[in-house]
Amino acid sequence: MDVVIAGAGPTGLMLAYELALAGVDVTVLERLDARLEQTKGGALQARTAEVLDMRGLLGPIQARELPREQVGGHFAGLPVPLDASPWNTRHQYPISVPQWIVEEELEYAAVGQGAVVRRGVEVSAVEQDDDGVTVTAGGDTVRARYLVACDGAHSTVRKLLDVPFPGRPGTFRAVLTDVRLSSASDQVPVTAGHFSTLTKQGDDYWGMLVPVGERKYRFTFGRDGVASPDETQDALTALYGEETRLAEVLNSSEFGDATRQLESYRYGRIFFAGDAAHIHPPFGGQGLNLGVQDAFNLGWKLAAAVHGTADLLDTYQTERHPMAARVLRHTAAQRVFALPGASEDVVELREIFTDLMRLPDTNRYLAGMMSGLDAPNRIPDLELITDDGPTWLSTLLYPGRALLLDFGARTWPTARSSRVNVVQVKPDGEHDALLIRPDGLLCASGEAAILRMMDSAE
Repeated sequence: MDVVIAGAGPTGLMLAYELALAGVDVTVLERLDARLEQTKGGALQARTAEVLDMRGLLGPIQARELPREQVGGHFAGLPVPLDASPWNTRHQYPISVPQWIVEEELEYAAVGQGAVVRRGVEVSAVEQDDDGVTVTAGGDTVRARYLVACDGAHSTVRKLLDVPFPGRPGTFRAVLTDVRLSSASDQVPVTAGHFSTLTKQGDDYWGMLVPVGERKYRFTFGRDGVASPDETQDALTALYGEETRLAEVLNSSEFGDATRQLESYRYGRIFFAGDAAHIHPPFGGQGLNLGVQDAFNLGWKLAAAVHGTADLLDTYQTERHPMAARVLRHTAAQRVFALPGASEDVVELREIFTDLMRLPDTNRYLAGMMSGLDAPNRIPDLELITDDGPTWLSTLLYPGRALLLDFGARTWPTARSSRVNVVQVKPDGEHDALLIRPDGLLCASGEAAILRMMDSAE
C-alpha cells in the first residue's frame, strides 16, 4: 500500500480523494463505526469553496446548503460583515453546510476514485523504518510507504509517537449540541444570519442557536464557570426565554479554546494535518477549512513522492505551518473581543476596532485573512476561452495535474510538459503564460520563467 490515513474527517477524506485521483493506493482508518451526524463546523469559507471547486466537489456539497442570509463572515463576532468582493472570488459568502455532509460527499467522491475507507478500526501502534510505516489498527497490521495523521485534536498517532504539542491550555469549556425544540420564543432565529446577530448573553450564560433543519438547531453555549451538557434547558431558558422548550438532544460534545501547534508536520514518513497538527480557539469558523486546505497542499506532493516524479514533501511544512500559525494568532486575538465578561477597557477597544472594520482597507485585510483568499500565490478563478469554448480555470484543474495556460499559441517542448496539462486559451491582454500547480497556486508566469521552471524539474 502507498498511503494510510488515520481519521475520516474532512481533512482525511479530502486527502484520500486527492491521492486516489492521482492513482495512489490509499486506505483511511477511522475509529468510529459510523459517521457522527453532528453539525460541528458549520460553514465553508471562500478559499475552501475555491479548493473544492477545483476538483468538481463543491457542487454536490453546495446543493445541500442550509438557508442562510447572503452576508459576509465576521471577525470576533463584531457587527460589521466582512466583504470578500475585493478579492475577486466567485464565492463571496460563507457556505452554510454541516460538517457531516461535507464528510459524506468527500467520502463518496474518494471511494469513487478507488480509496478504501475502513470504519471501526482504531490505530493502536505505529512503527516506521527507512522504507515505510507499519500501522496496527483493529487487530490488523497494515504496511504502507507513508502515514498521514488526520485524527483530530486528540490524535492517537501523535500520542503514540509521543510528539510534543506545544502551546497554551484553554480558558473555558463550552457545549456544542444539536437539539430539537418543541416550542420557540420569538427570540429564536428562523434563519442563519451574521454571527453578531446570533450571539446572546443572559444569566451568566452565553450562546447561540443556529437553525439547521425543521425545528433542529445547532446550540452552542457556555457560562461563567464550566458548562455541562445537562444544562441545555437551563441555557435555552436563560438565553431565549421560558417559551423555548427542549424536545430532544440529538448529540452533544464539549470544546475549548486551547491553542497548540506541532513544531514539525513531518516525522520521517509520518505527516500530520488538520486538528492533529494544530488547534485554536473556535472563532471565525477556521478549523474545518484549515484542515481541508492542509490536505489539498499535501495531496499532490505526496502523490509525486509515491510516483517518484518529484520530492516536494518538505515544502508542506514550509507552506502550511505559517498559515496555521497565523490562524492561531488571529483566533487568540479574537478571543479578547469575543469572550463575555469583558472589562470596560475591552468594551471601548471593541468599539474602536468596529469603527476600523468599516474602513475599506481594514475590512479587505480581515476578509482576506478570515476567508483564506489572501493565500500566497492564489489565482482567482479566471473565466477563459479555449478551443472547446468558454470555461473556468477551476474546471481545467479537475484532473489534479499541473496546468500550463498558454495565451499565445506557443509550442512547448513535449519532454518538458509531459506531466503538465497544456491548454491554449484566447489572449486576454493581461497574461502571457501561467504555470499553475495542482492545488491552484501560481508556480511561474511568462514563457521564460516557465521554461526555466520546467528545466529545473527535469
